[in-house]
This record gives sequence, structure tokens and C-alpha cells, in this order.
Amino acid sequence: MKKRVALVLGSGGARGYAHIGVIEEIERRGYDIACIAGCSMGAVVGGIYSAGKLDEYRNWIESLDYLDVLRLVDVSFRLGAIRGEKVFGQIRKIVGEINIEDLRIPYTAVATDLTNQQEIWFQEGCLHQAMRASAAIPSLFTPVMQGNRMLVDGGILNPLPIVPVVSSHCDLIIAVNLNSTNQRHYKMPVIERPAAFKSRFNSLLNSLGSKMPFRRKQAEQLLLLEKEALMAEAAEINPWVESAEPEAQQPAAAPERDGAPKSATGSFIIDNVGPASLLDLINQSFEVMQTSLAQYKIAGYPPDILINVPKRVCRFFEFYKAPELIALGREIARDTLDRYENERDS
Repeated sequence: MKKRVALVLGSGGARGYAHIGVIEEIERRGYDIACIAGCSMGAVVGGIYSAGKLDEYRNWIESLDYLDVLRLVDVSFRLGAIRGEKVFGQIRKIVGEINIEDLRIPYTAVATDLTNQQEIWFQEGCLHQAMRASAAIPSLFTPVMQGNRMLVDGGILNPLPIVPVVSSHCDLIIAVNLNSTNQRHYKMPVIERPAAFKSRFNSLLNSLGSKMPFRRKQAEQLLLLEKEALMAEAAEINPWVESAEPEAQQPAAAPERDGAPKSATGSFIIDNVGPASLLDLINQSFEVMQTSLAQYKIAGYPPDILINVPKRVCRFFEFYKAPELIALGREIARDTLDRYENERDS
């Protein structure tokens, strides 16, 4: 008989794509996912899975190159850098109009109500609104207004929502923590990306943070100029072919440090330096808070299986790394479940 699993999917920005690989590995082993609770990207992936549309979602995000991701950035300089209408509009197309109570398995999305300073559980009503509210990452996505409540990312109060599944009467609780600090041996799988596009895309992300203090009109004009320059360059570059720039023009490699994780090209996965922009500063601060809160949640309600995804593998807003993160999630889930099953059978 299949073991019934209550799955908890934590918050962690772009690292949330790893949840897809975890789900695939759990299903491959014959476990039955009987209910899901999620926060932020965990709520998005969990909601899409509960609606039976995870394959379509994965096909979409894995098809995106840097320019595609750029086109999804609908800039806002009010209460977040991105409105999110394009991204969540595409998710709405994939999932359709469906209420949480009509999903094939019980589902909970966790958000934070800033107005009343409390945690909110979505267990009924519009699935799309629940996912959008839970994933309204402060400084990145604009908040969701619901009546007189301002709703933002649930990770502010509960980045790993284990409590909603404790009473589910499942055989196992499996929690996926995207803010682990102790998994040093895992590296991102290497998938070649066009160097020119990556450099331009990173510059755009940094500009979102650095221009936030400007007046709205000035910032939008500056960002529009950058976007137009990138679009013009993209028309001349095949996004699936590596840059042919001479080696001498490439940036110098960072000095080697003992024990620091490196990619196949020799560059470090994450440079341990200060934030490059205001957006980066806010999100690094948000991640520090989430890491601490997740440890308290795990200590208070220890899951049967804890799958730890190291937060160092990518920055919070690197949403163009879906293929790598899905593969990494599958690898970590495989190793963790192997250990659990070996200990159980011994």
C-alpha cells in the first residue's frame, strides 16, 4: 500500500523551482501526495500541482530563455519592483479558474496580512488569488489588496508552514526547506547559458534595485532605455549559441578560496560579497529572517523527512534557472529519501 504524504513546500524565491524536482522524485518512488501546504513559491508550485497542471507549468518555465524572462518583467516603482501581472497571467492560463475546495487534494497557501499583522491560511476560494498573495515577495512583487487587508509573502511569518498539515493523518510529513545553510556539498547542475544574455539580464536585475529611490517617471524612462538596448542586441544573437567574444575580453576569474563551491567554469556559485543593489539588500535581509524562522518551525514541529535545499545555490530572484533548480531538487530529494528508506529498512 502506498504511503500517504503530507508535503510542505517552503519559501525561497527562485529556489522554489527545486520543489518540482522534489515532487517528481517523491512520485517516482510510489508515495501518494495526499495534501500540500505551501508558502510563496512553495504555494505556487503546490497549487499548480494540486490542480494537476505541473507538467504544463514545468514545460513553460523550462522553455524560457533570458529574453523571455525579461519580457515577463512588468516594472512597477510603487510598492514593488514588479507588478507580476504577466507572470501570474500566464499561470492563470495554465491552471484556469478553479477554487481551492475543488482541487484534487487538500491545499493550504500561507500569506501575511500586513494590515492586521497576522498569518493568513487560504484553504478555500480562488486558487489564483491565494498563490499570488502568498508569493508577493516584499520589494520584488507588489502586494495583493483584499478588502482592507494588504497581503504579502507568507515567508515573513512562516517560511515553512508545517502546522497546516499536522492534523492531516498522513503516514509521513515531508518538508522542503529552501533556506538551508549546512548542505555544502551540493552544487547547481551546469547548463550552458549565452554569456552576453546573462550579463545583460543581471545588469537589469541590479538596476531594478538601484533605481527604486528615483521618482517613478525617471526610473521607468531609464529602464526602458536598457530594455530597448537589450532587445536590439537580442535580435542579433542566437540565444542558444554561446558568446564568441575573445577570451581576453571575459571577466577575470575570482581568486580561489579553499572550500568555496565552484561551477564547472571555475566561477563561484555565489560570491560572498555585499549586496549589489537596494533590491539585493532587501532580499538578502529577507532571506536571513526566513532562515532563522524556518529553524524555529522545524524545531517546533519536526517533520518525518526534511529535505534541505542550500540557499547559497542561487540568488533569491534568479528565476531564469528553472532547469538547473529542478534537477538539483530531484538530486537532493533522491539522496534524502535514500537515507530515510535505508534507515527504515535496517
